[in-house]
This record gives sequence, structure tokens and C-alpha cells, in this order.
Amino acid sequence: MNIVVVDYGIGNVQSIFNALSQFKDINITLTDKKSEILNADGIILPGVGAFRRAMEELNKRNLPNILKKYIREDKPLLGICLGMQLLFESSEEFGHTEGLGFIKGKVVHFPNNLSGKLPHVGWKSLIKQEESLNTTLFKGAKNDCNYYFVHSYICIPGSQDIITSKTEYSGINFCSSIQQGNMHACQFHPEKSANDGLNILKNFIEIVKTKNLKR
Repeated sequence: MNIVVVDYGIGNVQSIFNALSQFKDINITLTDKKSEILNADGIILPGVGAFRRAMEELNKRNLPNILKKYIREDKPLLGICLGMQLLFESSEEFGHTEGLGFIKGKVVHFPNNLSGKLPHVGWKSLIKQEESLNTTLFKGAKNDCNYYFVHSYICIPGSQDIITSKTEYSGINFCSSIQQGNMHACQFHPEKSANDGLNILKNFIEIVKTKNLKR
């Protein structure tokens, strides 16, 4: 089974490789090549940094069109942190920037009157939506699981129905994970979230395996 980590020059992908290497029977490739992405059984869109620069790098490699074709084939994708934000229509970071537009909604800065420090950095638990407790990325997760966050911007989905968890920071309950069809994404870093994060990656791999068996 082939898992592709999308290479667009942004993000600490080594920690993702280290985490995925703990699972057997998967081949992990870092690439921006069209054929390898389209032939993958599942892809991970990572990212750390600024939304605008990320989109510039994606466009430079023609990755939006490649990813759009991949999504149309209804194969699993996992967006992580900035990789989650890029799935949306736009971000206000450093001015308005168009995103991939696979998911309706936008990315905005935490409210200016926030009492907590930014960026929001550290370990937080999730407020999982009832329907996601034993499905998708959270299968087998305990209620006291904690995940590692580093971000100053948050996603505002056009539909509340795709939100699978929220997280509280300084009195704000923000969207921390989503699922729309075979697109899964989380604002936190599962690859940096110890055993709780490994469970997220394990569940994504199981989603990929199940989808692959049905093809």
C-alpha cells in the first residue's frame, strides 16, 4: 500500500515519516510528481508556515490541479495543520489568498481580543462531535486524549456538519478536525502527539486500506 506525503517545500516532513515508519505494510514516498500522487492509495498534505507562501509553492508545482484530480477519484487524503487550512477556499493571512477550494469555508485569525498568547502552542484535548466518537480518525480514542497544536489561524467551515471535533483555547471553541467524504484533516499535529497521535495515523491507514479493498 502506497502512502504519498505531498512535497511542496514546506513543513517538517521528517516527523511524519518517523511516525508512519512504525506501521508495517506501507510504502511512504515524499513527492510532487503527478504520476506518483495519482497512483497513491492515500496521501498526506502536511504544512507548517504561511498560507500564502504555501499556495505559491503548490501553484509553482501545479499541485492544485493534480490534487483536484486525485480528490475526484474519491481516494483518502489527510491534511495536517496548514495542510488542513489549504483545503479551504481562502485565508486572510497576509491579506486574502485563495486556497485549494476543496472545502467550503475560510481561514481566519484568532479573535484580536483573545486573552491567550499567539501562536497557540501546546497540548489540548478535543471536544469530539457525537457522531465522530467511534468513527473516522477517532476510532478507539479515549476522552482524555491530548494533541499538539501550533497555530494562529483557525478554519471556519461553511457547514458545521463536516466538523468532527472542536478545541477550546482562551474561551474560543475552534474547529480542530473535519471530514468531508474521503478528505480528513486536523489542525493539530498527530505525528507530534505521541500515542494519541499515532492512533490518528493508524486510523487513517485503516481508512486507506478499506478504501483500497473496495476499488
